[in-house]
Amino acid sequence: MSSANENQQRGEETAAARNEPRAPEHFAKFFECWLAEQERDLQVLRTAAASAGEELRLRPLVDRVLGHYEYYYCAKAASVRRDVLPMFNPTWTSSTENLFLWAGGWRPTMAFHLLYSKSGLQFEPRLLELIVGNPTRDLADLSPDQLERIDGLHRLTVRLEKEISEEEAQVQESVADARMVELTHALAESEEVEADAMEQEMKRKRDRMNEVLQRADQLRLETLKGLVEILKPVQAVHFLIAAAELHLKVHEFGKSKDAAAAAAATGRPE
Repeated sequence: MSSANENQQRGEETAAARNEPRAPEHFAKFFECWLAEQERDLQVLRTAAASAGEELRLRPLVDRVLGHYEYYYCAKAASVRRDVLPMFNPTWTSSTENLFLWAGGWRPTMAFHLLYSKSGLQFEPRLLELIVGNPTRDLADLSPDQLERIDGLHRLTVRLEKEISEEEAQVQESVADARMVELTHALAESEEVEADAMEQEMKRKRDRMNEVLQRADQLRLETLKGLVEILKPVQAVHFLIAAAELHLKVHEFGKSKDAAAAAAATGRPE
């Protein structure tokens, strides 16, 4: 059994052992548990970043947090096998988050923008330390070798992301292919026999979108793990902190905006 299959099977077995929901209609409950777990990880990461411990002792923490991301995608894959549709119109995320979705999740190249943004913010106040050669133990002192490797991974991710985007576009455009035009015309003429044919045709398109989502999720996870592999353990801690803060706070902001909009629509106070 391949490593990927082993991880997926282990994730599913863990989900069953924890009695965590895998069906699409229950994925919202799982997502709330995942948010709580990410919040706990964030607190531990912040504590580790503030300490002056040896970097080698940070590696198990980084690996554990990455394991939580991997488990999330295993649980997501289990849910997708039952129904892919909710993943492209999730109810467990906010309207703000859904506005920026790419192929059922976050755009992988966004991880590089996050890394460079955090590195720049940490670089400015530590410039004098870097000039005199003092290590900053964060993302301010990325080495030339690290920057070169990050750039290489970035270029690869851009290429793979483009391939997935093109595949997704092909599936979306296929809704207007000759077979669909033929079927919808037949249905407009009240030929009930075509209803089953329409269902079969749409299932084929859903299956193709499922493949798009699987590729996108794989790239998301591989990008995250690839970046962390390039970073030193303490740098990875700072990167994972930034990733968790961004995700949790944008989610919180979006949910607040949705609640305010719902209250305004019904004329009730929040």
